[in-house]
Amino acid sequence: MRLPWLALVAVLLGPLSAAAEPVPRIAIIIDDLGYQLEAGRRAIALPGPLSFAILPATPRGRVLAETAHRLGKEVLLHLPLQAIAHHDTAEPGAITLDMSHGVFRLAFAAALDSVPYAIGVSGHRGSLLTRHPGHMQWLMEEIRSRDDLFFVDSFTTAKSIAMQIATETGVPAAKRDVFLDADRSPLSLAREFERLKNLAQQQGVAVAIGHPYPETLDFLERVLPALAGDGFELIPVSEVLRTNVEPALVGKL
Repeated sequence: MRLPWLALVAVLLGPLSAAAEPVPRIAIIIDDLGYQLEAGRRAIALPGPLSFAILPATPRGRVLAETAHRLGKEVLLHLPLQAIAHHDTAEPGAITLDMSHGVFRLAFAAALDSVPYAIGVSGHRGSLLTRHPGHMQWLMEEIRSRDDLFFVDSFTTAKSIAMQIATETGVPAAKRDVFLDADRSPLSLAREFERLKNLAQQQGVAVAIGHPYPETLDFLERVLPALAGDGFELIPVSEVLRTNVEPALVGKL
């Protein structure tokens, strides 16, 4: 039986077109490492190329950064930025609005020095500071002055201007799409993980943040090995900066 010409072309090209479909990509950052050694080690042992954001000047931060680096995992400085709800509590290494430019620079340098092997900076809290252009400009200038650092906006407020300032300053940057464990219940974790996968399918790439809670680690240990079989690629967050499928997510190099 002879196929019509167009049908024959479709038969021949169909598999090639399917093969060319991009695989949706997911990056997961585990935040708030540095205080609990065993929880941090368990997080770092999660399967796949996750990234780990370590708080500055924490008792276990340096050893966890060294462990992650030794295992080939990405390390970020999880820089505390002043928040509205925590304006009267200063964490070690915190950046606050009352700092002069000189004090700001010293605080940033000390925080970065306390987390070895950090290849990027992510914001911890920050619902107040990330809406202030002056301090965000200072932060991006400090990041840009150090070769190859990038920024991840944890996006704790919709009023954050971090991505805008990063783009204007020439700092590679990405924004969090999903918090996996604002609610640690199994139902909520599963729901947010499905939302992450849906966003990855829609955008091409999506970024999630989780924490070293027992419930989160239990969940990720179970679901991460199945990601590839479900048609997703797990990538380190630095790879998001090399993805051009969703320009709104990535600050221009």
